Amino acid sequence: MLYDYLIENYKAYEPIFTSDIDLDIPGNSLRPMLKELVDSGKLCRYDAGVYYLPGATKLKGLVPISASTVARCKYVNQRGKVRGYYAGYTFANQMGLSLQVPYVQEIVSNETSAKVREIEIKGQRFILRKPRAEITEDNYRVLQFLDFLVDMDKYLDGAVEDVSARLIQIIKDENITKKRIDAYINLYPTKVYKNMYETGVVYAIA
Repeated sequence: MLYDYLIENYKAYEPIFTSDIDLDIPGNSLRPMLKELVDSGKLCRYDAGVYYLPGATKLKGLVPISASTVARCKYVNQRGKVRGYYAGYTFANQMGLSLQVPYVQEIVSNETSAKVREIEIKGQRFILRKPRAEITEDNYRVLQFLDFLVDMDKYLDGAVEDVSARLIQIIKDENITKKRIDAYINLYPTKVYKNMYETGVVYAIA
């Protein structure tokens, strides 16, 4: 029953979190069932509470999924459902606003109740932050953008000569409108307004 459920709902190398297994099986019964699948080679254990189905390719000595993949699937996008977004230096690098590749990825997620905490997955560290509002498919781009504006100066490293032009391009690409910003800007410090005016972003929002 368990194996049939897994192969029907998960692809090879896709992280499987025991907390997400939607079967009426108590934890004390689920653990030995998972172990049996691992022992038989039908399932692989990545870390505590994290498994994956093996694929056709066998890479000796190599783990086919990374800590970043596990973090993304757990805290950012849970099987197609937006639960968080990347922030700080991670977001700045992704958007081409900084050349600095952060060793510690920063994620804002609905899946954490603490204002800020650090976790470790297979030796790789991640910083998790609680969002100012519940993150949804509709608002995550706006919240991500406003979060960046709070401490914008900290994340810029001179990699982009015209920061204003890049920020305005992000607004256009992500369809960040005045109406969407107005819905959440009261959750942020006045510094956000200052940075919006100084970069000219405020004049580009329709």
